[in-house]
Amino acid sequence: MKRGWAALAALSLAGGALWYGLHRPEAVHPALWQVEGPGGQKGWLLGTIHALPRAADWREGAVAAAWDGADTIIVEIAALNDDAATARAFQSLAHTPGLPPLDARVAPQNRAALTKALTAAHAKPADFADTETWAAALMLAREAATGNPAYGIDRAVLAEAGAKRVVELEGAGTQLAIFDRLPESAQRRLLDEALSDNQPPADLAAAWKKGDVATLAQETNRGILADPTLREALYSGRNRAWSAKIAQSLAGGAHPFVAVGAAHMAGPDGLPAMLAARGYRVTRVQ
Repeated sequence: MKRGWAALAALSLAGGALWYGLHRPEAVHPALWQVEGPGGQKGWLLGTIHALPRAADWREGAVAAAWDGADTIIVEIAALNDDAATARAFQSLAHTPGLPPLDARVAPQNRAALTKALTAAHAKPADFADTETWAAALMLAREAATGNPAYGIDRAVLAEAGAKRVVELEGAGTQLAIFDRLPESAQRRLLDEALSDNQPPADLAAAWKKGDVATLAQETNRGILADPTLREALYSGRNRAWSAKIAQSLAGGAHPFVAVGAAHMAGPDGLPAMLAARGYRVTRVQ
């Protein structure tokens, strides 16, 4: 598949030190922007990645200074570690009786890939008899995803929040409802893209680690985001809503550290550009 969507206990101090020496967090240099307003407002935008193969030392350099200067953390989903709540939200939206068979909802050229994906997931077509197309796409993409969500930077940010106020932009239910509202034609495009191997994906983890926004921007112009309906629902429309909430936080006197998926920072409809269009001075500082 093309794209997608998790502890060892130290037995002794020496053993723990050895483990850390072999598996210490990886040094990374993700993209960071500073946002300043005419009234002295200040905040920061950090592009995150939702899964990595190992822990990353993300709070270094300019990111550490921004973190220390922030009093509010803004994330996509505040209860990201509440998997049970996310599962309940998913189950409440994902099922409708009387749907066509799943293989009838993919393009003919992707039916072999669907069979392969179901086999890899130890699933049968009947398991998706009442599963809406968008939900099937997310489930199959998750099975094929690389990296470990436990090492995702969003989770790391929340784990370090401490006394800082945490504000969410969407929440799991709202985020899943975006998919649920897609027209069936767009849902089928989503499923086809999850199964297609026509365009090998860029190494998004490598791009994120070095702050390569140009590569991330390229990814926002292909695949599912090349479809106007999906782009508006999953990217541009969300960024407009998010930029309004971030601007509201800044206007209210907060100094927010915004940590959302790095793709949302790229291009003319990314968050830095949208906040600049609102009159803020947005500067890349890392």
